[in-house]
Amino acid sequence: MTDFAAIILAAGKGTRMKSDLHKVLHPIAGKPMLMHLLDEFETLGPSSTVVVVGDRREQIDAALEGRKVVTALQDPQHGTAHAALQAREALAGFSGNVLVTFGDVPMVRADTVQRLINALSDGAKVAVLGFRPPDALAYGRIIADDDGTVRKMVEFKDATEREKKTRLCNSGLIVAHSDDMWPLLDAVGNDNGQGEYYLPDVATGAIARGDKVVVIETDADEVAGINSRSELAAAEARWQAARREQAMDDGATLKAPDTVFFSHDTVLGRDVTIDPHVVFGPGVSVADGVHIKAYTHLEGAQLANGAQVGPFARLRPGAVMEENSFVGNFVEMKKATLGKGAKASHLSYIGDASVGEDANIGAGTITCNYDGYFKYQTVIGDRAFIGSNSALIAPVTIGADAIVAAGSAVSRDVGAGDLRMVRGEQLVKQGWADRFHDTMKKKKAAAKKRK
Repeated sequence: MTDFAAIILAAGKGTRMKSDLHKVLHPIAGKPMLMHLLDEFETLGPSSTVVVVGDRREQIDAALEGRKVVTALQDPQHGTAHAALQAREALAGFSGNVLVTFGDVPMVRADTVQRLINALSDGAKVAVLGFRPPDALAYGRIIADDDGTVRKMVEFKDATEREKKTRLCNSGLIVAHSDDMWPLLDAVGNDNGQGEYYLPDVATGAIARGDKVVVIETDADEVAGINSRSELAAAEARWQAARREQAMDDGATLKAPDTVFFSHDTVLGRDVTIDPHVVFGPGVSVADGVHIKAYTHLEGAQLANGAQVGPFARLRPGAVMEENSFVGNFVEMKKATLGKGAKASHLSYIGDASVGEDANIGAGTITCNYDGYFKYQTVIGDRAFIGSNSALIAPVTIGADAIVAAGSAVSRDVGAGDLRMVRGEQLVKQGWADRFHDTMKKKKAAAKKRK
């Protein structure tokens, strides 16, 4: 493709978000909206990417650490055209197409950017991205011929009644060759009520000097801006709806799709069944034939073929379920591996542990992995049986085929094939309960008489 550079405008204060977090760092599907945009653009291999920053610059600089992205400061802030100009120094020496877009319009697709750039190959000097929303509201209008040649760009407040009836609206995204972009930006004036320099005037200036300007259209959802919490929620809903459809198209069964929430990086195999009310945090990979039951939360977990988890289970980062393993209701795993065919059926915590093949973890079992300062490992061998209500006090190893009796608190290693039973002496006081009940009944009766 033609060499291009991307300028992403992210200098605004985002006051409508009412947040200490920079607007473009608010997440959709667990990933900041700015990163959605950067990752999408990265598939096209831009020569340079410049993020124009202003308010809370330090937050964006920290978020961009490790990425091949530079920032340019807009201070003071005098409009979108002025913001785009702040990237010129960072792009000094670059000769190619320059795309200007917005950090709070995070769902722009790579193929749309490619179409926008390709539109310059037919004699056009500037290409803009338009859309036709269900309700055009107060969007700026694009007046264009049937072939896409733009005749006029007009703000809603300046449009005639006839122009306001035009359904084609301006998304704000614009592309031009660097030889044209910088002079056109320099020529933008601020003769308006706000005294600001507006990006659409790049197209207006090109038309005025006789250049060809074209419009490429896309759907309204792709270019929806996010300026408030409600708009953020709407974007999340659109993303989730699309991801659910993709999951089902790829061979997963979602029994109640609207109740399942994915992360941006969720990986699903074929013939996966997902029951209602399942939430995927970041870093989850699910292999073929897995069944995830209702009200399960997964984050940073790996599930191998045929695994089953839930209902009401929680897999935290580092949880690994090997083939045909089973985690039941109210079981929590963290930084632990459950071996092939192993089971933890209910009411257990397995943390910092390795559980061998076909081992069975009884109800109420806890791996006591933390002493307030350090974490310790529990190792449970193949086919070991851990009785209900046991506490395995790490570091500890339970050998293959060993049995830990129910109610045991195990603080020393158990050899392969051994039985470990740790219980206090059971005392029986005959008749004690009967005498207790009699005494308490008399006290209660006496109390009532005194009232």
